[in-house]
Amino acid sequence: MSEIYIPEGSKFVGKTIAETQLDEHDINVLTLYRGAKIIPNPKQERVLEPYDKLLCFGKLEAMRGMVPAKTRRRRQPDITDLPADAYSAADIEPVE
Repeated sequence: MSEIYIPEGSKFVGKTIAETQLDEHDINVLTLYRGAKIIPNPKQERVLEPYDKLLCFGKLEAMRGMVPAKTRRRRQPDITDLPADAYSAADIEPVE
């Protein structure tokens, strides 16, 4: 499973899910996320818009091949610095 993000200017914008030919690459669209709207099992006639996200099931290599490398978003871990006085070893109780 993976998400395919449709950025503004994508070749998928304005096409229906059927016209993207994802199914020909054995990629099934399970859910369409459009803003705050969640569309499960979207119909093949649904027209894609900029900023849509498609939750898809299929081979990862096939999905990567459908999205140009320059438009792929890399996930960055959320790392937050803790304040220096947040915790000390004395605050942690041993587990018995």
